[in-house]
Amino acid sequence: MNKWIIGARVKTLPAAVAPVLVGTAYATQISLLNAALAMTVALFLQIAVNYSNDYSDGVKGTDANRVGPVRLVASGLATAKSVKQAALISFVIAAIAGTILAINISYWLIAVGAFSIWAAWGYTGGKKPYGYFGFGELSVFIFFGLVATVGSYYVQAQEINWQIIFLAIPVGAQSCAILAANNLRDLPQDALAGKKTMAVKIGDKNTRRFFVLLIVIAQIFALGASAITQLAFICALCLPLTYLISREVLTGAAGKELISVLTRTAKLQLLMAVLLTTALII
Repeated sequence: MNKWIIGARVKTLPAAVAPVLVGTAYATQISLLNAALAMTVALFLQIAVNYSNDYSDGVKGTDANRVGPVRLVASGLATAKSVKQAALISFVIAAIAGTILAINISYWLIAVGAFSIWAAWGYTGGKKPYGYFGFGELSVFIFFGLVATVGSYYVQAQEINWQIIFLAIPVGAQSCAILAANNLRDLPQDALAGKKTMAVKIGDKNTRRFFVLLIVIAQIFALGASAITQLAFICALCLPLTYLISREVLTGAAGKELISVLTRTAKLQLLMAVLLTTALII
């Protein structure tokens, strides 16, 4: 497989796709151009985060003994400079798409986009990366939950209401769960490297409980969206997968087993988003 596809961490991309699907689907009238631009922004911001994380952790030595998927810098598949350039290119593509959206909708979106890019880089980059101090999950909830979902709706409807904020909660919770699974898997190595993720701060047992809480919250709010459209009850189809993933994490899945958990959590997020999207469109 091409090393740049590996570095983009394709399995994490549902975190970018889900909010755009849900936010767009809730709009009464949909501009396909704005939807495509919103999806471009979300996807390339996610890819940029992944490359940035690979670069920053690689040069810091945090990825030296990583259990998870191959990291480009740490494994020597690519130089730190080339991975940083890949991150910058991804940021530029997201910025261009976001600027076009701002021209079409509102110049305030430029400020939102700039803050999102800063947050994406600051996760593991810079002198004081907030991901190293336990704020990764909060950032993911805000940017890949609230901002991405509400923003995708706003570029269609030019308004914000409580319903779209409600719909953003299950999306954000699932994105947080993906990161929590990642950090649970990497907890021993991160602790040794001095990377104080939330998992390192609260410990293995509590991280498992936190992960399950996140996907349960996502399930509850997805079903709660029946107050917006009764068809949202089809999200009950996610219950078996939610249960199976929760049981595996609570019963001690570790190391490489958590790679599978992360992948299935991403698939659960995408499934829930598709079901919500279907319910909202119908």
